[in-house]
Amino acid sequence: MNQNSNLKTAIQHFILDQGLSLSQAENILSCAFNTQMDYADLYFQVSRSESWSLEDGLVKDGTFHQEQGAGIRSMIGEQTGFAYTEALDDSSLRQAAQAASKIAKSTTSQKIHIKNHPNDHQFYPNQDPINQVDSAQKIELLKYIDRFAKSLDPRITQVMASYSASFSMVLVLNSQGELAADLRPMCRIGISVIAEQNKKRERGSSGGGGRALPLDLFWKQDSTITQLVEDYARQAVNQALINLDACPTMAGLQTVILGSGWPGILLHEAIGHGLEGDFNRKNTSAFSNKMGEIVASPLCTIVDDATILGHRGSLNIDDEGVTGQNTLLIDKGRLCGYMQDRKNARLMKTQSTGNGRRESYAQLPMPRMTNTYMLPGEHSHQEIIASVKSGIYAPNFGGGQVDITSGKFVFSASEAYQIENGKITHPLKGATFIGSGPEILKQVSMVGNNLALDPGVGVCGKDGQSVPVGVGQPTLKIDQLLVGGTES
Repeated sequence: MNQNSNLKTAIQHFILDQGLSLSQAENILSCAFNTQMDYADLYFQVSRSESWSLEDGLVKDGTFHQEQGAGIRSMIGEQTGFAYTEALDDSSLRQAAQAASKIAKSTTSQKIHIKNHPNDHQFYPNQDPINQVDSAQKIELLKYIDRFAKSLDPRITQVMASYSASFSMVLVLNSQGELAADLRPMCRIGISVIAEQNKKRERGSSGGGGRALPLDLFWKQDSTITQLVEDYARQAVNQALINLDACPTMAGLQTVILGSGWPGILLHEAIGHGLEGDFNRKNTSAFSNKMGEIVASPLCTIVDDATILGHRGSLNIDDEGVTGQNTLLIDKGRLCGYMQDRKNARLMKTQSTGNGRRESYAQLPMPRMTNTYMLPGEHSHQEIIASVKSGIYAPNFGGGQVDITSGKFVFSASEAYQIENGKITHPLKGATFIGSGPEILKQVSMVGNNLALDPGVGVCGKDGQSVPVGVGQPTLKIDQLLVGGTES
């Protein structure tokens, strides 16, 4: 077997260092895969993470966490048997495999022989980011952010900053004889500031990171802090100061311009979840049974892309060992694909798209997004703004809520502006957007040529599991969207 470096490292850690052999691992998996089973897999994971946080000029928290274990899954039809263990010895793994296999009545196991593995893709470094920079440098980074943000404007009275890094190694064996591994780094900075003026307080936030090493993002080789960190601080400060001068938002149907990059979170929530395979198999999505139909403006082409170098949602392989892919979901307005894991793909008689993801070895995989974004169009950002006589421009989003079945959503803008006669004028506060994912896609009348991805801050929750994701889009013009504000 021609093993890549990731695979050799993972086999050494999860198999050989535990006193096992690859043939023993095959036998353990065979215990979970009897003659009636459709599929079984064995998923090993070890993950390490650290986080540091600063508030009021002091580093108040520094934490480190490590966990390791294995999850074993057996599937027959729609039924799944699942067990996990923190112990990686032969006896513990066999007990977990036997527990998972009890979903089927037959006790006759099938012999599994590992014969191949997916091609090696490397969309990010396979190094641990935690040890690349020492603790003193991480603490100084947070203190520098505090000093720098406060130096930008005397109205900044409080700075909260955080630094986090993690490293995960996974190894997947399955009943199809496949063997795959991945080593996944992640690092991120978060900055939040408070600005005060005339007894009014407003917050601004920014940050970013990705599947990269801190010396590639936040520090130079000479240990000086990069321009990127200062840019994050400026963005947070500017957002807070802008909101100090913001005017109330007029409620009602309005033309809305969504900015490029992070506003793609609206597409992620209102549309992306509805294109995940499990919701469509169960006919609980607003997009169920609409394959091949026009579901959006012909200007809209949307993909889920795990192959972007270094981005937060990217994956060399998913958590079922399937190679990370770029999946076309909506092509010029026509629905042409769902995001699939192995289970839902099998039940829907199609193929996995590499979207089987899980938070940890102790949880089951399910269809999840990676980096979901809309492709660019032909218009410039300036042309789109100039086309609006009266409306709202929203370059930054806060939180929101979505109903997957109906596609209805409510989102708040953390930064918004009035557009008057084709020009951006004064900032607005309290703007919320209310609508339906499928309906806003049909209301898109202009798509910018300025596609941008988010800076690397997205975390997606589903069924109690959280995974890192990326979003993105160019500037979008939505002809009519209900705006909830502070005035009517």
